Amino acid sequence: MAIKLSFEVLEVLDTIERAGTFAEAAELLHRVPSSITYLVQKIESDMDVELFDRSGRRATLTQAGRAVVDEGRRLLRAARHLEVKAKGISDGWESELRLCFDEILPARFVWSYVNGFYDLKIPTQLRLSTEVLGGVWDALISRRVDLAVGTVGEPPLDPNIIARPIGTLNHVFVTALDHPLASIPEPLESETIARYRGVVMSDTSRELDPQAVAIHEGQPLIFVSTREAKLEALCEGIAVGMLPEPLAEGLIRKGKLVARRIVGVREYSNCYLAWRRDKAGNALNWWIDQLDQADLIGRLFAQIR
Repeated sequence: MAIKLSFEVLEVLDTIERAGTFAEAAELLHRVPSSITYLVQKIESDMDVELFDRSGRRATLTQAGRAVVDEGRRLLRAARHLEVKAKGISDGWESELRLCFDEILPARFVWSYVNGFYDLKIPTQLRLSTEVLGGVWDALISRRVDLAVGTVGEPPLDPNIIARPIGTLNHVFVTALDHPLASIPEPLESETIARYRGVVMSDTSRELDPQAVAIHEGQPLIFVSTREAKLEALCEGIAVGMLPEPLAEGLIRKGKLVARRIVGVREYSNCYLAWRRDKAGNALNWWIDQLDQADLIGRLFAQIR
């Protein structure tokens, strides 16, 4: 069955409803009133549906007419968005850009960049996600994301991956103030730490071998999926573990955690901004220009101090 409604008809019906009369709608559309009347009468005849009640001084929408206008407006918005999207893609802007951030990064830093991106008034849709440890690399290698922010550990040996250093993240070993490890003389040996439960964030890798940070041989562990859960486990004295120094500082000042010197554990991580060499577009390039900074990690964590 042929479709009787067209975008022209939907636009006319929308304008009539907003303007209040056929004559005012015709003026807004720069058409003669008789053409508007004819178009409405024809679509009512073709659909065998009365769209306007003409019994009063002003034509008002019937229930069927209201349904057509409301749904028609949604279709008009979608059509306009499609036109803008098609033009944007033609001009080199991706239809969608997928960004992945390491879960340990302060979440609020990204929104200023998102606002700046939306200020460009371009049609690219953003899809933001978080992964943990090697899961960020994994998401990039498996093409689930286009740009990875804050990846830790050395870049994988993949010729299609471009990685730029964006800073070093120092870690400290912390415990709750009433935890037994808080009163043992420093530095703490790995064998001593291994007697007490540790808390670590679960690596979210699907294809790469999972990473682990500062796990001591034989140590009982509790695995969590978010930064907040790890902080709570540490502050409650349920477990001990490593934290990025900027995250730990505030909790130490508030008396919720205490830092302890340890031996045998690397106390820093190199962080990277990474993307695929075979993925290119204006949106990706804009984000790279914003985030490709050697001191990015330090500046991001400075916001929470």
